[in-house]
Amino acid sequence: QVQLVESGGGLVQPGGSLRLSCAASGNIFSIRRMAWYRQAPGKQRELVAAISSGGSTNYADSVKGRFTVSRDNAKNTVYLQMNSLKPEDTAVYYCNDQIVTTTLRDYTYWGQGTQVTVSS
Repeated sequence: QVQLVESGGGLVQPGGSLRLSCAASGNIFSIRRMAWYRQAPGKQRELVAAISSGGSTNYADSVKGRFTVSRDNAKNTVYLQMNSLKPEDTAVYYCNDQIVTTTLRDYTYWGQGTQVTVSS
């Protein structure tokens, strides 16, 4: 069994910053890709940023230059540093990990979601 626990969401003013964390625990052998998605009301869930096991990153065009994804493999944790936040960044943010379990099987897991609201 694997769990992803997110933290760090909240209310922030435009131009502010937040840092999201997502810690994975359980029967983990290794974690491949770690990613953040978001879903705003009435919109489809979209990829925000992803980081491979080797450290390669990719970002949605809308967040390039403002958001930074990173990972700590020793802690099985992925982070999303969000700077210069805009009202359009308001959404529920979900982490998504591709995990190889201790039984050497591949699964994709989702976090429970954390609300980010950017408003004055």
